[in-house]
Amino acid sequence: MTDTDNSFLAYADRRFRLSGKALIENGHPYFVPTDALEARSGEWKDGYLSMSHYDYLGLAHHPATTNAAKTAIDTLGTGAGASRLVGGERLGHQALERSMADFLGVGGTLSVISGYLTNVSVIQLLLGPKDLVVVDELAHNSIMVGARGVKSDLVTYAHNDLDDLERILADKRDNYSRVLICTEGLFSMDGDVTDLPRLLDIKERTDCWLLLDEAHSYGVLGPTGRGSCEHFGVDPNRVDVAIGTLSKSFASSGGFIAANADVIEWMRFCLPGFVYSVGLAPATVASAHAALDILRAEPDRVTRLRGNSRRFLRRARDAGLNTGTAIGEAVVPILFDTPEDCVFVAEALMQQGIYAPPVVHIGVPKDLPRIRFFISETHTETDIDRVISAVTEASSAARALRNRISAE
Repeated sequence: MTDTDNSFLAYADRRFRLSGKALIENGHPYFVPTDALEARSGEWKDGYLSMSHYDYLGLAHHPATTNAAKTAIDTLGTGAGASRLVGGERLGHQALERSMADFLGVGGTLSVISGYLTNVSVIQLLLGPKDLVVVDELAHNSIMVGARGVKSDLVTYAHNDLDDLERILADKRDNYSRVLICTEGLFSMDGDVTDLPRLLDIKERTDCWLLLDEAHSYGVLGPTGRGSCEHFGVDPNRVDVAIGTLSKSFASSGGFIAANADVIEWMRFCLPGFVYSVGLAPATVASAHAALDILRAEPDRVTRLRGNSRRFLRRARDAGLNTGTAIGEAVVPILFDTPEDCVFVAEALMQQGIYAPPVVHIGVPKDLPRIRFFISETHTETDIDRVISAVTEASSAARALRNRISAE
């Protein structure tokens, strides 16, 4: 195969190399069956510890969620069988959506088979050729793909720089019929938050709409886990469209939309990612609903998660590790100078039974490699101290190795 080869296989290989294939050619920590790691727990002195899952509230193995899923399978089978519009509707779908809307304090919610698809589909439903979408430059790939997939113009603003957003809107707002601002509540790669009160003021003052991705916020931010609006003390109905996921705090899978009840009813009939996709499986709905019920009944889980997250952030910073702009809410990255250092540290952690894969290009910019640590309510202080100690030791070893190679 040569670089001039125009075959499909050559094209795929070139694209893979551009995405960083060299980093993983001699082995990598990705696609590891974590159940197999759990089965090997006895191989490590301190056992197996996952820092790679978004089970923020520790509900994935809770008896209430697992039993709800089993009961749903026994009574309703394993799949919805069709798009909900044409025959896949189950009683559990709208029951979950009503409960979620009540929990969040909004008019309605709508569940969708994929969280990624939810962002893509909603953005493409809302905008047309006379519109503009303005996106935080570090927003999730699903937002970027949705924004690039419409005939609207697309502009990005510097991460969490609302001065930059205001400059863009002052320059461009009057040239468009509709303008949609898209950002995340709790950023999934950086663990920081947008200034929601100011953002709402900007969008209302400039007659824009706001899509707020709350995938990592629900169950995490706010005293009782109701997300960014509770965290900042603002009315959730001021957010035009919020996007949630069931795969994180709600220990299941799929996405959902939170909005005005009339908007939700429109989307039930017109949102392509909902209309043309199968409904959530009964077990998925049942386990998510059970998780929501637990969150409502046990808000102390959010308090414990916050305590663990703040401890992790504090211990990491005290150790001189680079946590970027993270605020200590469930997602805490540790950044490294080079992708090689990042991979080295991740491998060193795995040798000690700690699973936390590296995030390198294309997941983040080439110059910002990191290991992203997901904190859970179930982690202990001992777990957190163990991880920070291991990262600190491995980081020093990685730098020493790099310096030695450079000197040779």
